[in-house]
Amino acid sequence: MTNGFAQTDARLPAYARLRDTLSGRIARGEWTPDQPIPSEARLAGEFDVSVGTVRKAVDGLVGEGLLERRQGSGTYVRAPSFNATLFRFFPMRESDGSPLSIPQSRMLDRTLTRATGEAAQALGEIEVIKITRLRSLSDQPVLFEEIYISRDRFDGFQDLPESAFGPLLYPLYFERFGLLVKRATDEVSFGRASDAVAGQLQVPQGDPLAIIRRTAFDIEDRPVEWRIASGSAKGFRYVSEIK
Repeated sequence: MTNGFAQTDARLPAYARLRDTLSGRIARGEWTPDQPIPSEARLAGEFDVSVGTVRKAVDGLVGEGLLERRQGSGTYVRAPSFNATLFRFFPMRESDGSPLSIPQSRMLDRTLTRATGEAAQALGEIEVIKITRLRSLSDQPVLFEEIYISRDRFDGFQDLPESAFGPLLYPLYFERFGLLVKRATDEVSFGRASDAVAGQLQVPQGDPLAIIRRTAFDIEDRPVEWRIASGSAKGFRYVSEIK
C-alpha cells in the first residue's frame, strides 16, 4: 500500500485511487447510513493527500450514488433506495387518490436449495437461499415473488427471526450482511397464472400476468440477487421517456 490506499493501479491519479479505496470500505460495511463518514480533513490526514483530492474522490462517489451529502449534517453512505420500484409497473393509489406507502410484505418461505435455470445463470452459483414473498397494497395482493440469493454471501439468512424483516430486503442485505445494492436490471414479459400463483394473487388460474425478472448488483458489479415477480397484467403500466 501507498499512503494507505488499497491495491489500485498506481498510474491512476490520487483522487481516483482514493475513490476506489473508499468504495472498498463501503463494500466491507465499515461505514453505515446511520453515521457520517469521516470529515474531508480527517481523510486528508489519514491518506496524506490534500482536502481537494478528498473532495474530488467523495464527489465521484456521490455521483455514483454510493454516498450522499446531507445539508448541515455531513456525508453518509447512501442507503439502498429501491423502496417500491417494482411498483412503478403497478401504479395503484389509496381510495382518496393519494400515493400508496411502501407495500406490505409477507414472507412465505425461506429454503436452502440448489438453483436451477435462470437463477443459477444470473447468480453464477448453485447453492442458494430461495425466498418466497407476497407483497400487497392496501391489503390487496399485487406481487408474488420468488427470490434467490447466494448461500455463502448470506450465511445465516434463513435463521433470522421474523422480526428482522421489514417491507424491504435491500436495507437488510446491507445492515446484516454488508452487501449494498447499487443497481438492478428489470426485464418485463407476460404469461399466465399457474394454480399456485393464482391462489396467492387471488386471481383466476390462467389469468394474464406481468412478469418482472430482476437481477440486483453490488458496488463491485457482482450479482447479489435474482428474483421473479408476478402480478396481474390488468393493472400493469409501463412508461418510457425518450429524449
